[in-house]
Amino acid sequence: MPVNKQTPDINTLLQTTMLTDRHRLQRRWQQLQKQQHTDAQLEKLAGQIQASAERASRRLANIPKPTFNAELPVIERREEIAKAIQDNQVIILCGETGSGKTTQLPKICLELGRGVTGLIGHTQPRRIAARTVATRIAEELGSEIGKTVGYKVRFHDQVNAEQSYVKLMTDGILLAETQNDKFLNQYDTLIIDEAHERSLNIDFLLGYIKQLLPKRPDLKVIITSATIDTERFSKHFDNAPVIEVSGRTYPVDVRYRPLQTPDEDSPDYDMVQGIVAAVDELCREGPGDVLIFLAGERDIRDVSEALRKHHPPQTEILPLFARQSASEQNRVFKTGGQRRIILATNVAETSLTVPGIRYVVDPGNARISRYSVRNKVQRLPIEKISQSSANQRAGRCGRVAAGICIRLYDEEDFTARPAFTDPEILRTNLGSVILQMSALKLGDPAKFPFINPPPQKMINDGYRLLDELNAVDRQRRITETGRQLAKLPIDPRIARMLLAGADHHSLTEVLIIASALSIQDPRERPMDKQQAADEAHSKYKDERSDFVSFIKLWNLYHEKKKHHSQNKLRKYCKENFLSFLRLREWHDIHQQLHIQLGELGLKFNQQEASYDAIHQALLCGLLSHIAFKSDKYEYTGARNLKLQIFPGSALHKKGPKWLMAAELVETGRLYARIVAKIDPTWIEPLAGSLIKRQYSDPHWEKKPAQVVAFESASLYGLPIVTLRRVHYGPIDPELSNEIFIREALVNGDWHCRAPFFKQNQTLIADIELLEQKSRRRDVLVDEDILFRFYRERIPHNIINGASFEKWRKEAEKESPNLLFLSRDQLMQHDAEQVTPDYYPDQMLINRVPLPLEYHFEPGKQHDGITQTIPLSLLNQTSPERYDWLVPGLLRDKVIFLIKALPKSLRRHFIPVPNYADQCLKQLSPESGALLPALSESLRKLSGVEIDASDWRTDDLPLYLQMNFKLVDDDGKLLDESRDLATLKENWAREAAASFRQIPDSEYEQQGLTSWQFNDLPEQVTLEQNGLEMTAYPTLVDKGDCVDLTLMDTASQAKELTHSGLRRLFMLVQADAVKYLSKNLPNLKQMCLHYANVPPSPYEAKHNSQHTPCEQLKTDLIHVAFDRCFLLEQPAIRTADDFQRRLDEKRSDLIKIAADLAQSIAGPLAEYHAIAKRLGNNMPLNAIHAVNDIREQLGYLIYQGFVHNTPDEALKRLPVYCQAAGSRLDKLLTDPAKDKQRMAEVMPHWQKFTQKVNKVETPEFWEYRWMLEEFRVSVFAQELKTAYPISAKRLQKQWQDC
Repeated sequence: MPVNKQTPDINTLLQTTMLTDRHRLQRRWQQLQKQQHTDAQLEKLAGQIQASAERASRRLANIPKPTFNAELPVIERREEIAKAIQDNQVIILCGETGSGKTTQLPKICLELGRGVTGLIGHTQPRRIAARTVATRIAEELGSEIGKTVGYKVRFHDQVNAEQSYVKLMTDGILLAETQNDKFLNQYDTLIIDEAHERSLNIDFLLGYIKQLLPKRPDLKVIITSATIDTERFSKHFDNAPVIEVSGRTYPVDVRYRPLQTPDEDSPDYDMVQGIVAAVDELCREGPGDVLIFLAGERDIRDVSEALRKHHPPQTEILPLFARQSASEQNRVFKTGGQRRIILATNVAETSLTVPGIRYVVDPGNARISRYSVRNKVQRLPIEKISQSSANQRAGRCGRVAAGICIRLYDEEDFTARPAFTDPEILRTNLGSVILQMSALKLGDPAKFPFINPPPQKMINDGYRLLDELNAVDRQRRITETGRQLAKLPIDPRIARMLLAGADHHSLTEVLIIASALSIQDPRERPMDKQQAADEAHSKYKDERSDFVSFIKLWNLYHEKKKHHSQNKLRKYCKENFLSFLRLREWHDIHQQLHIQLGELGLKFNQQEASYDAIHQALLCGLLSHIAFKSDKYEYTGARNLKLQIFPGSALHKKGPKWLMAAELVETGRLYARIVAKIDPTWIEPLAGSLIKRQYSDPHWEKKPAQVVAFESASLYGLPIVTLRRVHYGPIDPELSNEIFIREALVNGDWHCRAPFFKQNQTLIADIELLEQKSRRRDVLVDEDILFRFYRERIPHNIINGASFEKWRKEAEKESPNLLFLSRDQLMQHDAEQVTPDYYPDQMLINRVPLPLEYHFEPGKQHDGITQTIPLSLLNQTSPERYDWLVPGLLRDKVIFLIKALPKSLRRHFIPVPNYADQCLKQLSPESGALLPALSESLRKLSGVEIDASDWRTDDLPLYLQMNFKLVDDDGKLLDESRDLATLKENWAREAAASFRQIPDSEYEQQGLTSWQFNDLPEQVTLEQNGLEMTAYPTLVDKGDCVDLTLMDTASQAKELTHSGLRRLFMLVQADAVKYLSKNLPNLKQMCLHYANVPPSPYEAKHNSQHTPCEQLKTDLIHVAFDRCFLLEQPAIRTADDFQRRLDEKRSDLIKIAADLAQSIAGPLAEYHAIAKRLGNNMPLNAIHAVNDIREQLGYLIYQGFVHNTPDEALKRLPVYCQAAGSRLDKLLTDPAKDKQRMAEVMPHWQKFTQKVNKVETPEFWEYRWMLEEFRVSVFAQELKTAYPISAKRLQKQWQDC
């Protein structure tokens, strides 16, 4: 565009405008030059430029004319300093304490004309210093505070835009202003005071200014400090000039008094003793106050106690630490009167100047805040201080007169210490710095020009915090949440709570808590009134949350504020151990944050928020500060940290299972401070992407028709969720597709009604059954072939039943047989040897077909054949039949049995398979028991005798032993075993009861006293659950009547019916029973003998409640009726049979009973006589024989023997007793002969006594009475036996037992 004649004037005038306007006006001027513009636009811009220039001109005219105090060291070098400022953009001023640098530098800058187009910005590390320095400079310039000199601290702005030239502020305020004033255009000069403190804000500011200087060549920067690493600062600012100004101090005598010395004559002290000794030494030097530096409040208490006991009363001992109330701190500043000993933390090094100090005691330690990158906690370890800190401490005593500083360590230790304390940037989490840098787009923190660049691990840790707060994304770019956090001038964690408070509709309450966390705790706890303070504070304690305590305190304070004047409110706060100033600061912070949150568009809740809503919002900022109780008092926190609740917490005694903490601080231990109970279910939704998820055991589940896995979720190593079932398909579609095909389609584990599925599964089941029966795994194709068949046809994104069905319905429209398998595809070869004859699907038991299952699972429980037996049929089964298995497996069993024979026998049957095949041609289940039939068949083939004991059935493999499943009527499994005999023994009673529940009214009658029913057949056929069962009608003796019922075994029915028929005969002949009860011969004598016989040696054989005589009489009558009507006679099946037997035999009853009585009287008398003889003195060498006779008689004559002894044996009983008497006679004359004979009998007798009451088979009882005949043949041959008997015959009978 053509150059306007006004152009040179505008360019010139722009250089005189205010810095805050200059950039904006220059840019507007450049835009107008590049485009067509109207005169009106030009005039408007010219007016704005003129206004700004006139404002600068007015400020130049009104600039204050400072006066200087020549006594101050800095003023002596005023011209040198002023020239350095004019000639350099940056200067480093190292001024000792008392040099006047803090107050005089702004005045020197004013004298140079600085502060006109922009303010002279002057930073202080603390708010109190900013206010006091501003007040002092204003006084020296003759102005009120807030006019020529203003100050701005957190939430207080006392700067006048038109009149102020010098602006005091904290370094945090200047840092915050960089967000809205990126180039710091409101300043033409910056003075960064107390830079040696190297706080996080100072280091960040110095780096920021370093980057800013090339863009602001007009900006002057002055870095000042009392002690400073001048070389490092100068290099940072491109070798900026350094001016050192001496202080206005007195000399200090430094004395080294180490606690431990190598000198044997010098005593060794602990720290407290060393301090007491140092104070004694200083008190001898003359008057003056003593300042003692200590690491913490506990040390202050210990030293205070020691000094009070040691020193006279006129010495005042005062503690000084940051957590004290203002009134307690103010006592330190009141001088005069008695000597004062001040016990202070390192707050007295630089922050506060204590007047009147002449002596200092320096133990050389301090509690220094350090952030642990590994543990993610702020630690407060006690460390050795640096040389610069030690010199700062020493400098505290040279302000009023020559001072003395005693160091409780030696000079060698001092010189070995680092020159300067590590800057805060190396000791803290960098989250807030990185957030500010991201918001200001300052680039990579690793490349930012920090004076001491933090290590990469600390930068990474800062990013981790921001990631936890959702302030940056995975690429470390600032998020929208991060931008909002950066606009709030508070810790990022606390800022995150506020943003979450809006989301959870609890911002009103969270703001109260957040503003409380941003200040020092307003609750005071003086050392001498701790209990009273705790009681006062208990009013607003909350058992679940220390955070809620802040809300309660806030409400209490504002309630009192409404009704109290300011003086009364101050008094109330003092009485209740509350800091009035901190409460007011809390209120001010709350107000300012309230405004800023409103500007961010966040909504405050009108209704009171719930506990959950408040604490979920707080948790958003404290996700890495959670912990769960792992011991009575110990908690496990994030990254496996072990911590405890801080003792001052309301939750200290009864800690919750899960908690969150506002901060984790390590002193002696790691403490969680300001804690609250949380619900662990809150964590997962709030933590989002921070949650680490692990999945285990992905598996197919039939009911939901999907792949399910167990999810475990953790946050920083803390288990939040354990083994939660989740749908695994979306998580790993590829694996889920494979599992779906293998489990649902190949293995058929799915409720699918599709035709292809039903046909395929039926084919597979048929072929698998062939495999089970033939005990081969090579008939059905393997699973991988089936898997490939489906995988080639089904898309890979099919992950569950629902998606498969949707796809299948569409796919089958084009290809209906897409998923159908054929028999040829499924079979590797034909199993022609597997026929129904060789491998039947059922077995007939008592004419009832019972199902067989085949399993080919070598070594497993169900390997082989399994027979399922209903409980009601159990007693009808025969173990013998099952020894034959099925024809397809019998050959294997026979071959195994022959091979298992002893070698001496086995060698006769080679080759074994040939002999097995020849035997099988002759054998069948109808041959009886397998082993005897096999023995006989082999004997016929080879002539070799095989004894039953030669067969080794215990070694049979499982598949050659039948397995039995016992089920109830509903098919529920009751028991399972391969030993049918044991199964029957254990369940016999339940089986009989189950069988009797089969309904058949014709054979279920009670209370019968005569034959009032139809015929009594040996067996009948019934139907239950579709099965035809054989039942056995039975008469049961009930004492005064009989019952008709059904039994499940023929043997049991026969035994019970015998007793039932006897009772029926007795009932219809009641008169004969009554007669016999009174007229049995020799009854009186028999009763006398019977009363002395021993109890029955047989368990549960007879259990009578009658007297012995009554029992004998009853048993005799029962046996008489048996002999008369039942024994050795045809079975009675009809009413005619019964009546005919009654008519034919009733006349014989009395004689039979009399003969029976006579036959029993003899053995009883014989027993009585033998027992009497055995009771006399017998020779010692006959003792074994005597015992044997006594034991034999005990098994013959006992209570109930008449009833229990079989009739044939009962008839032989007199002979057995006579034989025993005859043996006794011979024993007395020839004991040696008896011993020889006894040796023949005892092996057989011991077999009986060992098995009696354990074996109840007919073969066993036959063996028992054969033994008595054998005794007759051995001890009394003259009496003759009833049948041929020998030891060999006994042995053969025992094998059948």
